[in-house]
Amino acid sequence: MNTGKVVQIVGPVVDIEFPQGELPRILDAVRIKYKEDGQDKVLVAEVAQHLGDNAVRVITLGATTGLGKGLEAEGTGSPLTV
Repeated sequence: MNTGKVVQIVGPVVDIEFPQGELPRILDAVRIKYKEDGQDKVLVAEVAQHLGDNAVRVITLGATTGLGKGLEAEGTGSPLTV
């Protein structure tokens, strides 16, 4: 799994930077880890676009309240499943 950092949040759209050459594929799931009321939370998102060689734009599957720049994001290596 690839690990990146959140760099921008605009509503349900989040940009995440990854190390060079370690971008998740388009349509892969990404987990964004954050804390809310002292509890660890995970927000799942789907990669919608590659932004150059080291960043992706994802669409979240839930509210982005509580997210901030610098949070850890983890590529799952596989698409969303239901």
